[in-house]
Amino acid sequence: MSQRSEYDPGVPCWVDLSSTDVQASARFYGEIFGWRADMIDDPEADGYGMFVHEGKQVAGVGPVAEVGPASFWNTFVATDDAAALAERVTKAGGTVTMEPMAVFEEGVMTAFQAPDGSYGAAWQAGNHHGAQLVNEPVSFCWNELVTRDPAAAVRFYPDVFGWTPRPADTAGLEYTEWHVGERAVAGMVEMSAGYPPGTPSFWMTYFAVADVDATTTAAEQAGAAVLVRGMEAPPGRFSMLTDPQGATFSVIQLNEPG
Repeated sequence: MSQRSEYDPGVPCWVDLSSTDVQASARFYGEIFGWRADMIDDPEADGYGMFVHEGKQVAGVGPVAEVGPASFWNTFVATDDAAALAERVTKAGGTVTMEPMAVFEEGVMTAFQAPDGSYGAAWQAGNHHGAQLVNEPVSFCWNELVTRDPAAAVRFYPDVFGWTPRPADTAGLEYTEWHVGERAVAGMVEMSAGYPPGTPSFWMTYFAVADVDATTTAAEQAGAAVLVRGMEAPPGRFSMLTDPQGATFSVIQLNEPG
């Protein structure tokens, strides 16, 4: 298994779900992924908890900060200095939406909105370094910026995370990989006309699964909407889904697990 105890700066290290109904979300992801939701028994945690698979923390879940129409998945990128990163966000033309904040003894987080409209977050590890399992069923394996303004993203994200954008061979689709050194750590694609008008740029989370068709069917039976069903891509066959609380995510059966 791809077990992790630390992450290099610039590497996505954690995903969490901001949910309009945490209990319903816990039931849904428990049904399709077999996750258990371990909620933190502390009022100061504001209803936050951990999704756990086979004893490993794979994602977080908590209530949306403000009342809104839908839930959403968040991507956190590892940093060794959240305060310095927040300064880079501002200098690069972004907006810091959450100043660096200590989370108990677990670490320091900051959040921002990029000039392309996408929201991102960074995590400076304390006791919590991020997901303890990645790239294996059922854990996150890829993070992809779906953007309405690739040029703005290319100007912003390298300054903030130190990423290098590189075009990737994806069977005719214009696709960008974000690299840290020689390692691809995330992706970017321009939002297609198939998205509803007004959909803002966002970070898509991909979860590895053993059988994408079976998982898609299970999600649909549990109340999810299927946006893309069983499409072939170079990394593997994937589906795009929206959970019953409105959070969009993808599942992929990797051609090369791990």
